[in-house]
Amino acid sequence: MDAQKLTSLGGSLPVPCVQELVKTTLTTVPPRYLRPEQDPPFLSDSSTTCSSIHVPVIDFNCLVSGDSMDSELDKLHYACKEWGFFQLTNHGVISTLVEKVKVEVQEFFNLPMEEKKKFWQQPEDIQGFGQAFVLSEEQKLDWADKFYMITLPTHLRKPHLFSKLPVSLRETLEVYAVELRNLAMTILGFLAKALKMEASDMKELFEEGHQAMRNYYPPCPQPDQVIGLTPHSDSVGLTILLQVNEMDGLQIRKDGMWIPIKPLPGAFIVNIGDILEIVTNGAYRSIEHRATVNSIKERLSIATIYSPKLNGDMGPAPSLVTPDSPALFKRIGVADYFKGLLSRELRGKSYLEVLQTGTAEAQNN
Repeated sequence: MDAQKLTSLGGSLPVPCVQELVKTTLTTVPPRYLRPEQDPPFLSDSSTTCSSIHVPVIDFNCLVSGDSMDSELDKLHYACKEWGFFQLTNHGVISTLVEKVKVEVQEFFNLPMEEKKKFWQQPEDIQGFGQAFVLSEEQKLDWADKFYMITLPTHLRKPHLFSKLPVSLRETLEVYAVELRNLAMTILGFLAKALKMEASDMKELFEEGHQAMRNYYPPCPQPDQVIGLTPHSDSVGLTILLQVNEMDGLQIRKDGMWIPIKPLPGAFIVNIGDILEIVTNGAYRSIEHRATVNSIKERLSIATIYSPKLNGDMGPAPSLVTPDSPALFKRIGVADYFKGLLSRELRGKSYLEVLQTGTAEAQNN
């Protein structure tokens, strides 16, 4: 399959630029963004239940150290099995590079609208500025501007996007993309080890995998009436999130509650995607999460997503399928998986249910 077909996995209807809407000194939110059906986005700071619940923290140094590897691997296994999210400290990506990425991505979102129009989504594509999963003019929208772009492998990059970025940002992302790919592959290797998978099952699927980046949330005059990012589980393999500024907003659904995540200084927030739930045959589950917004200041984060190579196929790892643990998901081509995903609205974990086998459906009933 050629690169053009691989990157043309689906499109999304054009949407207004929320950042520009905010500049018009809005006092009320346009109807298309009103989401009264959403759970209240803010949890009380005085809620002792929520304030005492914290996402697990994994120390990467301990994972790669002989003395503490086993205990930290147990912690990683618990985090992926019970939470689907963890914060990763001491990850080895040098702080000067991380800070450079933050500054230059912020500057990119601050470009004049005339400049940003050059990077707008084209028909039948989801890369560039815009939103994904918008299939009708009546559909409610997230209070967000997203810049989505495939960064690796290089042959899947869109010529009108990556090569046209401001030179300094492009050079910084070249380095950052490789560092994050290497980190993702190392994490995946540890997950395989924790599950006692054949290492080759994970490596062959994700080696030469595809990587992309996104996300910006402008302030809102009525933050309790909108949602920055619709509740969903990530459709990908692994997401590594970098919080660019000090504004929080990420919440995960845990035991029926929305739990806010407070990013630790210098840490990445890592979460399991639907593809890893499939590959691990349900051992590690993707978790629903959402992004809230506020009335004070924009929130900017860089979600680097990592998935299997688009011209491959995927299903539960052969080494995890036994007579006692039958396959819970069907095998599917990776490109076909994403085409099916992008033909639907974003809604919880609904797409994953389509790929379940009869065995999984029986277990859920």
